[in-house]
Amino acid sequence: MCRSGCRTQDHESWGACARAARFHTAGLAERDKYKEFDRELNDYASAVEQGIQPKSTRRRDIDDAVQLSNEVGRAV
Repeated sequence: MCRSGCRTQDHESWGACARAARFHTAGLAERDKYKEFDRELNDYASAVEQGIQPKSTRRRDIDDAVQLSNEVGRAV
């Protein structure tokens, strides 16, 4: 009754096997947190591709570097 990926194949039921595997699904709050983190990393990568070098991958640093570059008229 184990899952096909079970290493031991000795559990009494599929549920017992799944519990032993310690499945974890992220809640909505965690999902949104990861989505924002991914957006920050994508925006950082986009800025770097344009020649802009933010201080860090944090949103504020990215936005500040992009704004400064726009004001100066060149990548900084």
